[in-house]
Amino acid sequence: MKNLAQMMKQAQQMQSKMTEMQEKLVELEVTGVAGGGMVRVTLNGKSEMRSVKIDPALIDPNDPEVLEDLIVAASNDAKQKVEAEVAEKMKDMTGGLNLPEGFKLPF
Repeated sequence: MKNLAQMMKQAQQMQSKMTEMQEKLVELEVTGVAGGGMVRVTLNGKSEMRSVKIDPALIDPNDPEVLEDLIVAASNDAKQKVEAEVAEKMKDMTGGLNLPEGFKLPF
């Protein structure tokens, strides 16, 4: 029974750390770029978009597809960076505990 109580205590500590990390993820900002930096998309740690910056030279009303593609590419770049940052923070928090593939925390 003593081991069970210890496990419960550790689980509560982990839950507390997880809640703290989720709160900090809102403050994390990561920027993805495309088109040689002409399009920048900034996401927070929860993958919520915070800003989009577009070089005015890219704005061509006759060819919106190029700009659309660059926005998507910059957004995907930012999302990939967010996922890597969150994975690193999770690794630090769990002490390198290997979670099953596809098991995403905190989402």
